[in-house]
Amino acid sequence: MTAHTLCDRGMALSRQGRRPDHPRLVLATTILASSLAFIDGSVVNVGLPAIGHSLTGSAADLSWVINAYLLPLSALILFGGALGDRFGRRRLLNIGVALFAASSAACAMAPTLAWLCVARALQGVGAALLLPNSLAILGGAFEGAARGRAVGIWSASGAMAGALGPVLGGWLIDRVGWPAIFLINLPLAAAAIAIGLHAVRDDSGDARGARLDIAGAVIATAALGALTWALTTGSNGWSAAALAAAAAGLALGVAFIVAEKRQGDRAMTPLALFGARSVAALNLMTFLLYGALAGYLLLLPYALIEALHYSALAAGAALLPFPLVVGLISPVAGAVAGRIGPRIPLVAGCLLVAAGLLAALLVNTGAGYWTGVLPSVLAVGLGMACAAAPLTTAVLSSVDARHTGAASGLNSAVARVGGVVAIALIGAVLAAHAAALLRAFHLAAIAGTVISAAAAICSAAVGDGASSPDEGSRAIDLNGITDRAACVAVENSRQREAST
Repeated sequence: MTAHTLCDRGMALSRQGRRPDHPRLVLATTILASSLAFIDGSVVNVGLPAIGHSLTGSAADLSWVINAYLLPLSALILFGGALGDRFGRRRLLNIGVALFAASSAACAMAPTLAWLCVARALQGVGAALLLPNSLAILGGAFEGAARGRAVGIWSASGAMAGALGPVLGGWLIDRVGWPAIFLINLPLAAAAIAIGLHAVRDDSGDARGARLDIAGAVIATAALGALTWALTTGSNGWSAAALAAAAAGLALGVAFIVAEKRQGDRAMTPLALFGARSVAALNLMTFLLYGALAGYLLLLPYALIEALHYSALAAGAALLPFPLVVGLISPVAGAVAGRIGPRIPLVAGCLLVAAGLLAALLVNTGAGYWTGVLPSVLAVGLGMACAAAPLTTAVLSSVDARHTGAASGLNSAVARVGGVVAIALIGAVLAAHAAALLRAFHLAAIAGTVISAAAAICSAAVGDGASSPDEGSRAIDLNGITDRAACVAVENSRQREAST
């Protein structure tokens, strides 16, 4: 389940361009495009058991169904925004949507898990192109109060898509089969492209003003890929190949640092960000918290279906309170963080997530939904609602204005990498069956509890220098997983335009 938090500073810095002739259609385009990622991210977790039964493979193979998508999205989303700045946002949005649609069709037709994983990787590339350019287009199409209303509608639509995704996906899996969860992307993509070509202003980009950090993007993708493969394989026993992949990933990580140092402030990830204690604490907290959350959102529906024999529809509905709680409480938590600073809401949010993961021990044979599952889902949802918007506030206030876009993008990438690492490490849980699966799930829940508590300790090191109440109150998390990188393209491109 994925989601996307708005970066208000990035939106505020959007250039006041020519008002579009069809602003409502521009809004519809951005909603349809973003919904592709919102829905796809939320339904695949519910569909994983059915995919595993249909396309037989190991537990490691199943984890790649998720990580094959997250890896390119994590590594390339900032690069996708830079491509939009250089070659035109409408062009890159349409390319991303078309690639996402084509790869979705390939997912639906996949005869093997290997085919499916390759198609999922292409979906991740498409999402990395469409997400930042979707929000950049939205930020440039409206101004003043109209922009605030448009962003609110965009947020609410994304929240609705994320909430209904697991339920709709579960129904389709039970009635039609798992390929249908990918086919629902095709009409959305067709509508997004058709409306966008008509309503979105054609921008040619700035081939001279937007410098592309191609080396950084390639090395980051390779490093993440090698490390993820090593962790996925090593979770079931460290072989020589897994150790070699881990060593290669670490070496590539060092190469990435060297490459970014040479780029300076033009790098995807300026190294100057790592000099601030608050930034380091926030990123470590983000890595731990979102790693624990990603594992939970994958394993809970899997355990419900495989061990407790829920239908896919029932498992999807079981998660429904999570995005609803986050959508309702996040604006309130953001407003509180704007008044008192982010530290207390962040610590409280991490501790609530820890409590919710500990409550997952109630998920057991014979336990009903209301007493066995709902307490955990509600507590985790409330915790993420308390943490998500204050995290945006903390990130924006932890660095100077020149680096807010890069800091937001780094934090978003760290959140996704935390999920990638967590999913790579839970192969042993996916390999278990029946009672053994529940025991493995409970052990994973205990590990997640400890990790979330450690995230709370990191949160305590965050300063209370908050942004204005306005910024905090408008930061909305849709389903509990922040994605400030979706707005970094707006931030960075506006700063470049201001400097020129």
